[in-house]
Parts: sequence; structure tokens; C-alpha cells
Amino acid sequence: MKIAILPGDGIGVEIVAQAERVLQCLDLCFETEIALVGGAAYAAHGHPLPEATLQLARAADAVLFGAVGDPRYDAIERALRPEQAILGLRKHLQLFANLRPALCHAPLTHASSLRPELVSGLDLLIIRELTGDVYFGQPRGRRTAPDGAFPGAEEGFDTMRYARPEIERIAHVAFQAARQRSRRVTSVDKANVLETFQFWRDVVTEVHAQYPDVELNHMYVDNAAMQLVKAPKQFDVIVTGNLFGDILSDEAAMLTGSIGMLPSASLDAAGKGLYEPSHGSAPDIAGRSIANPLATILSLAMMLRFSLHQEEAADRVEAAVQQALAAGLRTPDIWSEGTRRVGTVEMGDAVVAALTTSASFNG
Repeated sequence: MKIAILPGDGIGVEIVAQAERVLQCLDLCFETEIALVGGAAYAAHGHPLPEATLQLARAADAVLFGAVGDPRYDAIERALRPEQAILGLRKHLQLFANLRPALCHAPLTHASSLRPELVSGLDLLIIRELTGDVYFGQPRGRRTAPDGAFPGAEEGFDTMRYARPEIERIAHVAFQAARQRSRRVTSVDKANVLETFQFWRDVVTEVHAQYPDVELNHMYVDNAAMQLVKAPKQFDVIVTGNLFGDILSDEAAMLTGSIGMLPSASLDAAGKGLYEPSHGSAPDIAGRSIANPLATILSLAMMLRFSLHQEEAADRVEAAVQQALAAGLRTPDIWSEGTRRVGTVEMGDAVVAALTTSASFNG
């Protein structure tokens, strides 16, 4: 099986390097190939998603992705900015289902922005529809306003839209995931204001009829944002659209202690996926070896489980991360009094050491 490795920009290179080390420790038979993407690809090839990189991603069984974004390219044409690479991969690979688990690991309870009793034992899954909504809707652009409060003025506009099949397939993913968990789904929308999300609510309700063993409730996005910081453990599976999912998953990340702890999987209908940390390229700390590699390493575990069907290896990686945290090692984003501050490579060392120890014990 083949894994495409796309480190990208900023800290992407540093954190993916640690995930590669973990992969090599597993002694599994995989072929890997590295390619440029994002700002690095634009600098070398004039496009953030070169055709060669896209073809590699298509041919691979799974994609391990770092992060894209570089302020040096903020002023260029939008279609050529680094961030367009990840949007292009999602579109071309038809990665419509984004799974973002938010777990508060026991050693990090005090690193959360909320009181320990609110997050202790937290384990929720946000499922974000990834290829529709206002991010991809057409038409979009800038124009002279033909109507509205200021006709004749310059305006920007985007289109929010969802087709029935788009909503149906992400709803099935959510209900099926809930069957493997606590059998509760919260569908987040804005049906009281947006016609798009009244339609979303109606279709999700229809799909729910096929899953009578799963509880469904609906929640407006503003209330969901509040409830995530008021009583986050009330949630099991949250399913929502592209825009709302983008925002809520970053909010949920802080419940776990840091966005540096939040992995993600973006899957197509056949289970092929792109795996990446939920954070960005963080150019302000790039090259300083202080970035947290654990979200990327946990994304690797998701890749092993969902696309490569290596459940035992995925369990070993997750256990190694737990062991590193239990030993009191912390990158700056999750550091607190009484723990040991380490850098990117040192955290990778700890996970690798835990894996090596477990392999020797099992042997």
C-alpha cells in the first residue's frame, strides 16, 4: 500500500517528520512518497497543488498532510494561494466526510480552558461535511450591487447551498459512527434563519428514520457553540455543514487542551482518506521546534485505522501518545506547572520510545 506524504508549509514539515518516524517504528510494509504542496509548491512550481502532487494523492491509498499557509502569498490571486491546495485535494479526491474527534486525555485535564470537571472524560466526535456549503457554492465574487440596501455599491458575495445527496451521505456517516459510540447524534444548523439549513434539518430527519436505534436532536449553531463550553459532555456525535463544522471543531479543540491535540480524517465514499492535524501552518513558530506533533501522530493513527485497516498498529500509536503524556512531557501549548516542557523532536522521541518498548514487550 502507498502513502502520499505532503508536509506543506510552516510547522507542517516539522510535525510530519515526527509522524514519519512513528510510521517507520511500526515495521509495516508501506511505500511512501513525499511531494510539495501549498506555498512550498507555489514557490517551486507556480501552483499550490501541482498536477504531479494531485496525481500522487489520487494514486495513493492514503494521504498524510501537514499544513498549508504562508503570509508571503497573502496578496496573490486567491486561486494560487497556499490554502487552495487543501480545498483542491478535498474536491478532487471527493473527501466529503471530515471526522474530528475531541478527546480530553486524562493527563491534560488541567490544560483545558474549562474547569476539569467539565472536560474530564470528554470524548466527542464532530463530523463536518467537507465539499459543499458556502466554501464551494457558486456564484461568488465581487460586483456592483444590483439591489439591497446599497444598490450600486461594490459588494462581495458567496453562495450557500446543499443538494439532497450531499446531506444524505454525511447524515449516514454520522448515524453509522454513532452506532459505534453512544448512539446519539446532534445535527447543528441555522434553520431558523437560513433556507439551506432548514432543508438540511429536513433531510437529516428523513435519514434518521433508517436508524431508529440512534437518538437524534437538532441544535442551532449559536446554541451549539455555547453548549460546547457550558456542558461539552452532553454531546456524542455532532454533524454539521462545512462552515459551522470548521468553527465548532476549532472551539472543541480548546476543550482538549490545545488545537495541537486535535487530529482529523477526511474520507471519500470508499474510506480512502486524507489525514491532517486540525491546526494551521503557524508560521510564527515554524523552525523553532516547539510545535506539538501529537495531532499529526494521532492523525496517523486514524489513517492506520480507517484507510489502511491496521487496527492493532493504530491502537499502539494512540497508547504511545498516552504514555508520553502520562510521563509528564508537554510541548509549550499544553505545558503547565509540574510538567516537563519539551520540543517537537523530543515529543516525537518519547512516542517512538514508547512504541519501541511496547514492541520489545510484545516480542
